Amino acid sequence: MKRFLPRREVVLRTAETLAIGAVGGTALQMAGFPAGLVAGSIVTTATAALMGRPLLVPGGLTRVLLVVVGIALGAVVSPATLGGFARYPLSIAILSVAIVCMTAATFTYLRIVHGWNPLSALLGASPGALAQVMAMSAESGADVRGVTVVQTLRVMMLALGIPAGMALVGLSQAPAAAGLAGASMGNPLDVAILVAVSVACAYVFYRIGFSGGWLFGAMIGAAVLNGSGVIEAHLPWWLADAAMVALGSVTGSRFADIDVRLLLSYLLAALGSFTLALTIASLFALVAASVVPAGPADLAVAFSPGAQDTMMLLALALQLDPVFIGAHHLARYVMVSFSVSLLAHAVIRRAKGKSPCLPPQE
Repeated sequence: MKRFLPRREVVLRTAETLAIGAVGGTALQMAGFPAGLVAGSIVTTATAALMGRPLLVPGGLTRVLLVVVGIALGAVVSPATLGGFARYPLSIAILSVAIVCMTAATFTYLRIVHGWNPLSALLGASPGALAQVMAMSAESGADVRGVTVVQTLRVMMLALGIPAGMALVGLSQAPAAAGLAGASMGNPLDVAILVAVSVACAYVFYRIGFSGGWLFGAMIGAAVLNGSGVIEAHLPWWLADAAMVALGSVTGSRFADIDVRLLLSYLLAALGSFTLALTIASLFALVAASVVPAGPADLAVAFSPGAQDTMMLLALALQLDPVFIGAHHLARYVMVSFSVSLLAHAVIRRAKGKSPCLPPQE
């Protein structure tokens, strides 16, 4: 049963979480680390959470942050950006094959090397749809602890590894703040229209049950306005930066419910499955790079098996193409959601046919 905290404690925990994230994000940004605001806030909040700090970011504030980031992503879209839609079907087709290979290989690894039961291995191998995977784990008798650790560590390692890897091979961009700071916000009326339409779209997408509706709804609303040339407006750079730090803190604070000893006990499973999935994703991204006119950094983030919100946050922080990356992560979510759900139910039915219930993984 969820324990309801007094409002004062919620405010204090939230303030501490955001302060820790701001310190880490600012430090890495000043050090010149690509996407330092995001990576630094994730690292410091995750570390603090694992050390026992009761970190928290309320759901209401998280939704506001998702909308702000969605508007910032959509606002960088231009008519020229939308002109590249013709190149997406081929790369999405390649991505769909990559998803099958990643899931099959990681499932096999968790089953054979670590002895996970079929359902736990399937949910731990899922390259995305984090919220759905966690809900299915809790409801179906899978190893909730193992799936949580494997999936959460995968998201964190991608958020840190992608910027570091890009810097290593010379693909990193200038810090996001520099690029946004030089952009004009536009006239006040255009900014007001941008915010109003984006918020309305975000709410509609949320109400119809669209995955990541707050972020993608706001992004689509802003992208349509700017991409069609109806307006030309952006959010202030400092607001986008603050939202990136805060959302990074949300990701890091997910470790607040994970004990260090539990984390260590599943560490090899997490590292092995992450390495396997990332290797396969990288190979297919290289295949796509040979036939799709997209930048290597855009392909790297588009093919990464990470959470939608975190990958879109990286797209903003690294100044990549949000339309291209967003289309691929939406496609990945749809494919993973349907396929994993169908496979999980098939595994459960098969297990029930052999025994009265599917025992949780030890």
